[in-house]
Amino acid sequence: MKQTFRFSGTGGQGLITAGIILAEAALLDGKLAVQSQSYGPEARGGASKAEVIISDGPIHFSRVTRPQTLLVMSQEAADKFAHDAAPDGLVITDSLFVERVEANGARRVDLPITHTATEVCGRPLFANIVALGAIAALTQCITPASLERAVLDRVPKGTEEANKKALQAGYLLGRRA
Repeated sequence: MKQTFRFSGTGGQGLITAGIILAEAALLDGKLAVQSQSYGPEARGGASKAEVIISDGPIHFSRVTRPQTLLVMSQEAADKFAHDAAPDGLVITDSLFVERVEANGARRVDLPITHTATEVCGRPLFANIVALGAIAALTQCITPASLERAVLDRVPKGTEEANKKALQAGYLLGRRA
């Protein structure tokens, strides 16, 4: 089975890190994974996206053209990428920043991702980890244990507890959706 993901938003939201973490968690689960990324010339504030393919078998084409799961963390990302979502896919939005989405027939789930990160961890900086928890709960693409390990392997020292809280808050959002 193969699952495709695109995380889109603006630079500084941690989406590329989130893509790397998702791919690493899949590898920890014994699956194959490919991750790619692209961002504008601006370090922060420009368009950014990360793509991940997770598969039980060989991955012959490493580009995501119709993501089965699309995360949009900004209105600009929704306007630019929502039409690419697979018609039978899932579009997850951050309800703080995204109002309009052409979901192309895909199921749309609006979640208070950044609001939850701020509420649970005191800073919006943890929104990418909240989003990963929600995606894992909604898609069951990886095990919670592998995702937590991948998160803890990637986050800065001293932020482990806050990231664990963000991940758990994301799982709760995903389960409730």
